[in-house]
Amino acid sequence: MAKIKPFKGVRPVKNLVENIASRPYDVLNSNEARAEANGNEMSLYRIIKPEIDFPAGTDEHDEKVYQKAAENFALFQKNGWLVQDNAEHYYVYAQTMNGKTQYGLCVAASVEDYMSGKIKKHELTRRDKEEDRMKHVRVNNANIEPVFFAYPKNNKLKAIVEKTTAQTPEYDFVAPDGFGHTFWVINDTNDIDKITEIFAEIPALYIADGHHRSAAAALVGDEKRRQNPNHKGDEEYNYFLAVCFPDNELTIIDYNRVVKDLNGLSDTEFLEKLNNNFVVEKIGAEIYKPTNLHNFSLYLSGIWYSLTAKNGTYDSSPIGVLDVTISSNLILNEILGIKDLRSDKRIDFVGGIRGLGELKKRVDSGEMRVALALYPVSMQQLIDIADTGNIMPPKTTWFEPKLRSGLVIHKLV
Repeated sequence: MAKIKPFKGVRPVKNLVENIASRPYDVLNSNEARAEANGNEMSLYRIIKPEIDFPAGTDEHDEKVYQKAAENFALFQKNGWLVQDNAEHYYVYAQTMNGKTQYGLCVAASVEDYMSGKIKKHELTRRDKEEDRMKHVRVNNANIEPVFFAYPKNNKLKAIVEKTTAQTPEYDFVAPDGFGHTFWVINDTNDIDKITEIFAEIPALYIADGHHRSAAAALVGDEKRRQNPNHKGDEEYNYFLAVCFPDNELTIIDYNRVVKDLNGLSDTEFLEKLNNNFVVEKIGAEIYKPTNLHNFSLYLSGIWYSLTAKNGTYDSSPIGVLDVTISSNLILNEILGIKDLRSDKRIDFVGGIRGLGELKKRVDSGEMRVALALYPVSMQQLIDIADTGNIMPPKTTWFEPKLRSGLVIHKLV
């Protein structure tokens, strides 16, 4: 059963939240962060991407960069820009995109639950990325950014969230990308106790987004447990920062592929090979978006095509039935010779939030030769895969909107 607890959040002073809050560290590069933080000494990028305080080109993994993160985190608190709550709370965090709002609960999730598998994963993590975030957690002794969890919808939790969100929010703003962010502090101790009790009845939590941050936070917590001869189990390092959303409120959008060449094939030869496993229909110059599972959109030499996987070309297992598996096996591997999505330099990935126009642009520019758009994975598919202990192929899910970082921070002491 899911073990969570309230915590004393470190948060921006109300009138500074828009100065401080930022996009997550992994959705932009150093130059983009430097540009977004330009002229703003309070930007959270100075903690989560502290290389921006050094000359352009500075290695973001240099020890002095991690130390700068800790210096800036201390400075933000010393200057009174970030202040720790006096009591332990849960928090409600609502995000609004395209008129749709989803409501998450900010909690301290259990390291033990992560290590034992009660917090379920659907992606592999890379050790180098884990180590980077572990250093960041260690040097700050805090989870600066939350991870994004899903839980099976629960009417009792929904009632508490609705009661809380009927009150005046602590923060309420629209970020530069047009997405709305609203935040409430849960002060009622009865509601706080109830949330803890209700989560204890929930069999599992699912990582939606933030597998590397989850792994890093849990591994540092486990490290601190092993290093503490007086470990009792109730220390703050036994928990890490998560925002948990009911699964029925979340939207997964498409995650698409662009490839640099046709593996030595001409357009005609490539399309002929596709005919073996797909029904191929020529659409024309008009952008074509996949209409359902097992339907793909292909852009090649100025023309859009519809590809529909033929029956019998894929298996019905939780992994085999995924469109990302079908396209990886039957197009990327079998025809284009791309065996490893994680390491092959001939392929790149484009989040659906950028639209299919971005695929067209990258092919038309000559940078890429062909683009492939996929129908998005469903939450139920993600849960089925996590529940069966399977792992999705790389670059399968793209959640939007992303959590804004800096609304609340969790200290490990």
